[in-house]
Amino acid sequence: MDSSKVDCILSWPTPQSLKALRGFLDLRRYYRRFVQDYSVISKPLIELLKKEAFKRTDQATQAFQALKTAMITAPVVKLPDFSKAFEIETNACGVGVGAVLMQDGHSIAFLRKSLCDRNKGLSIYEKELLALVMAVTKWKHYLLSHHFVIRTDHQSLKYLLEQRLTSTLQHRWLTKLLGLDYKI
Repeated sequence: MDSSKVDCILSWPTPQSLKALRGFLDLRRYYRRFVQDYSVISKPLIELLKKEAFKRTDQATQAFQALKTAMITAPVVKLPDFSKAFEIETNACGVGVGAVLMQDGHSIAFLRKSLCDRNKGLSIYEKELLALVMAVTKWKHYLLSHHFVIRTDHQSLKYLLEQRLTSTLQHRWLTKLLGLDYKI
């Protein structure tokens, strides 16, 4: 990143109003695809936008500083090489899901999404499956007609096609994986 941009980001003042916060978040939207965990880091700031009165919290101030740091130290993403196999690493936690599209250990793209209240009630298995399906859906244009490997810390997803699905939601998600050449 250009040193003048780094200086600009580092010297950006902590937002004191809703308008200033919107300005910061709008300006930084471009960088979200280069910053791992962008949506998780920025969640306290996004929550401030939903409230009627702007009231900065310690959590929001920490998120602001973490977002600035993440933007100047963002990992370098590589362009895809379609002659090589793709890898997707997925993960889920109580507040969000995420994935990284990689080749040869180099990141190509990041995906992070905060969970809405409805999805926070999902089981860990379903959250991990949601992360997998979101990643495959987002990067389908890379993955079609290519073999790819999915890495997850949830071992039961290895047997996804052999398991009995218990909800229509799981059935719907599984149909998004049909026709793709992958190994978990």
